[in-house]
Amino acid sequence: MKTLMLIRHAKSSWDDETLDDKARPLNERGLHDAPMMGQHLAERGVRADLILTSPAVRALSTAHIIADAIGYTRKDIIADERLYASSPGTLLAIIQGIDDAHQRVLIFGHNPEFTDLAHGLSRDIDEMPTCAVAEFDFKVKHWSEIGSAPPLSARLETPKSIKR
Repeated sequence: MKTLMLIRHAKSSWDDETLDDKARPLNERGLHDAPMMGQHLAERGVRADLILTSPAVRALSTAHIIADAIGYTRKDIIADERLYASSPGTLLAIIQGIDDAHQRVLIFGHNPEFTDLAHGLSRDIDEMPTCAVAEFDFKVKHWSEIGSAPPLSARLETPKSIKR
């Protein structure tokens, strides 16, 4: 069994127009939603064998906040340049290349590619708003089978769906 969690970064700030897109930080809502989602995942008992993230500040910040909540060490988070300004095909290739020793993998990144990939894996997911978590369970032994094997289950959680 392999579990894949695609997590879109929390809401980012557009306040400083001089910042490069990769340098945009989380805004106030993002700084509220990311810890809330992290706490929710921790309460569900979510753990990670591997966390991959886009190197963009907003994605990396979201990854740090959620990693802290679920007890994953920040220094073990891998920032992968291929996760920034990517495509669903590139994302799938990254997933298919994951070491099979990992059972549960969390990947932090961006739209539209996250929504497109999530929808490609499960037609039940049409949109991933900021800080959404799309979770897929696959009855496979190898990450290379993801994309050809349908998920056993798929769920989408958003800050609105778990609002406290």
